[in-house]
Amino acid sequence: MRAKSLLLTSALCLLTACASAPAPAPVAEAPPPPAMAPVPPTTPNPYAQALLAPGRTDADRERDLRDRPAEILALAGFGPGMVIGDVFGGGGYYSEILTHVVGPTGRIVLVNNPPYDNYAKKGLAERLAGNRLPNVAYSVAPNEALGLGANTLDGALIVMSYHDLYYAEPKDGWPAIDAGQFIGQLCTALKPGARLLIVDHQARAGSGKADTQSLHRIEDAFAIADFRSHCFELERTSDLLRNPADDHAANVFDPAIRGKTDRFVHVYRRTGA
Repeated sequence: MRAKSLLLTSALCLLTACASAPAPAPVAEAPPPPAMAPVPPTTPNPYAQALLAPGRTDADRERDLRDRPAEILALAGFGPGMVIGDVFGGGGYYSEILTHVVGPTGRIVLVNNPPYDNYAKKGLAERLAGNRLPNVAYSVAPNEALGLGANTLDGALIVMSYHDLYYAEPKDGWPAIDAGQFIGQLCTALKPGARLLIVDHQARAGSGKADTQSLHRIEDAFAIADFRSHCFELERTSDLLRNPADDHAANVFDPAIRGKTDRFVHVYRRTGA
């Protein structure tokens, strides 16, 4: 009996202890993971987008591969709402791309001299047919009076045609050009701070302008000095179109090198007030 009493007493003590013990603390819930910040939408590259525009010809798209126009135009920073001069722009390849870069509030002034107009007439007529490029204003003007006005341009480009300022073949309809007066017209037309993009075929080191007549090439160092002697300061250069396999000895129209010449790319800034 005494043993049973002891067992009963022990059981009661255990029950009493359990009843008086504090309740276990509740387990805290894990905080929710922080909300992820929204990913800002990426801004489409306007130059690359311009190359995707509908209606561009297969020939233009093929040229894109060797001329890399989206990257070249980006160097000059041409943008929406600008008025850009495409000087000696030939058949308007760059003008069409630029229409999509400057948008409906911008304008492209494409100007050729009579020889360039004759050379590019067919392709240009097809490009401009039916007012398909409404913000391109095309004109044919003599070299000494391009009709660009004063402080009218937010930018300009001369692609593979700068060397022609130093080329002359009167019997073939290409009269000599007063290069200084020609570049002076660009100085007058471009607003202070505006950029001028120059792309041309590289000539032999030290040759200056000597190969313009025979090879249609001009030296990059000569170009820099030439534009600096007017109202332009070199802002940047690019090796995007360089080709070390070109030894600068062949005419640029030679089938062995045509479309693959070593080309320099310069961006100049119009100085002054």
